[in-house]
Amino acid sequence: MSDTLVPRELVDFLLFDWLALDKTLMRPEFAELDVGSMRALLDLADRLARDTFLPCYKLADQHEPTLSAAGDVHVPAQTGAALRAYVEAGFLAAPFAPEHGGLGLPEQVQLAATASFMAANLAVSGYAMLTVANARLLVAHATPAQIAAFVAPQLDGRAFGTMCLSEPQAGSSLADVRSRAVHERDDPLGGRYRLHGNKMWISGGDQDITPNIHHLVLAKIPGADGSLPQGTRGLSLFVVPKVLPDGQRNDVVVAGLNHKMGYRGTSNCLLNLGEGTRYTPDGHPGAVGYLIGAPGQGLAIMFHMMNEARLGVGMGAAAVAMRAQALSVDYARTRVQGRLAGSAAPVPIAAHADVARQLTRQAALARAALSIVLFCGALVDERDTAPTPQARTEADALLGLLTPAAKTWASEWGLEVNAIAIQIHGGYGYTRDFDVEQLYRDQRLNPIHEGTTGIQGIDFIGRKILKEQGAGLAPLGRRISATLTQAAGAGLAKEGKELGAAWEHFLSVVKALPDMTQAHWLGLATELLDGFGHVLAGWCLLDQAVLAQQLGRRKDDPSRVLAAHFCASMLPQAHRAFDMVAKPQVPLIDFTTTEGWP
Repeated sequence: MSDTLVPRELVDFLLFDWLALDKTLMRPEFAELDVGSMRALLDLADRLARDTFLPCYKLADQHEPTLSAAGDVHVPAQTGAALRAYVEAGFLAAPFAPEHGGLGLPEQVQLAATASFMAANLAVSGYAMLTVANARLLVAHATPAQIAAFVAPQLDGRAFGTMCLSEPQAGSSLADVRSRAVHERDDPLGGRYRLHGNKMWISGGDQDITPNIHHLVLAKIPGADGSLPQGTRGLSLFVVPKVLPDGQRNDVVVAGLNHKMGYRGTSNCLLNLGEGTRYTPDGHPGAVGYLIGAPGQGLAIMFHMMNEARLGVGMGAAAVAMRAQALSVDYARTRVQGRLAGSAAPVPIAAHADVARQLTRQAALARAALSIVLFCGALVDERDTAPTPQARTEADALLGLLTPAAKTWASEWGLEVNAIAIQIHGGYGYTRDFDVEQLYRDQRLNPIHEGTTGIQGIDFIGRKILKEQGAGLAPLGRRISATLTQAAGAGLAKEGKELGAAWEHFLSVVKALPDMTQAHWLGLATELLDGFGHVLAGWCLLDQAVLAQQLGRRKDDPSRVLAAHFCASMLPQAHRAFDMVAKPQVPLIDFTTTEGWP
């Protein structure tokens, strides 16, 4: 079994050459950091991921979390040991400012380091990813007292964090949330409320790794007549700890575990809030929660965590794709089968043209996915630390535009990389003896996590393009134009022409969107987002090929081949997607009636 995770040489090229991390580190916000320390941190992440996360990859899958008769969730001891090593090495606190005990890492470095752990063990990494996002939301929106009570314990490993949005009857339709929060009294930690309701699909909802868990819960505050406000504007956000600051067990009960196809190492729970059957803080039923921000601002605040989690899901997808591709190359180089024309001896299957095609496709897709997410990380750094307000505003607009693509394109096409890995391994790939089987199952959840592909497509058109009038398109267009100009001088004029045509095709569809009916684009939103993701991926690969040429990288550097392969084989799919959106309504069967069935 290969222990290749995310190739360090590639990460170094993307961070230090393509994204010019050294220039970012020159800003005052990163005065205590330098290139050498960042390389050392990435080395440590790679080594720790191999030593602690990778060894329990299959174990965490084969021994899922269990629910005891007492209602507690138990995970394998090795999972807890791996995460404690992660915390003790400082990775949980590293992205936070020094005043919170962190290093103030640039986001692109944080994502790159996280990639190693996700490639080694995606499910176990989920606990850490959610905790970082939870604590970051609190740092941005909570009071100083709340930060002291709920952030510090997370960063030193005494508590992990979750996000509690979905409910059994509501799913992703947060407007239909029924959990209610009734004001109890004022408290040094802010407004203290009693919550009642049910939350579904809560990753990390319970575990025995940390003594406490801090849940971020969306609920509605009833009006004077007891009715719940309608829509998402009525949602408020609360931090609901498993164990209260005074040591009492809160009224949060695990009603059941969800048994998933993949990500089995991450406990996934149905939580009952305010059940009153096992725990009653101060002798009263109702889960105690503390209001974060103002009433009715819950969804706007929660988007802070949701958007970060979407980049995290995208990085997980890219990391798992990277590992699957590395395993495919290892297998194809060592599996001897078949002969080439005129050859008497069998050859490694990597020598066969069809296998080489699949491996090249894998490499292009995985690298593009990694590049898109790291580029978004660089935009986070630009948004937060760029020297001018204009640069920060522009970076924020571009980041907003790209986030749906970073999550969705990496997830959907990362899954294709994993599917190819099974194909290359043949029958062996379909067995549990090889990691590619589990990697595929883990990857399959990513197109659903943190907003399904369909939801991301609707957000991309409805919010990013129409409502926000494509605010990030102009800065992206300038980057693409610069790449096209340079491509011609780097011997990549053909690829530049193909990318330019796809970009113009996309812009023509965007221009026509306001004249389309909502019913039309709702049914084709995922097509447009997918096509846009192809253009974005093609730009990343072509821009890197141009840079590799300018840097005079070694002759076997794959950047040029990957860009050419992607432009020739994948960009035509973008045109197909754009054509579909531009055409009249695609006929659909009405499956709500029996008459609609074929």
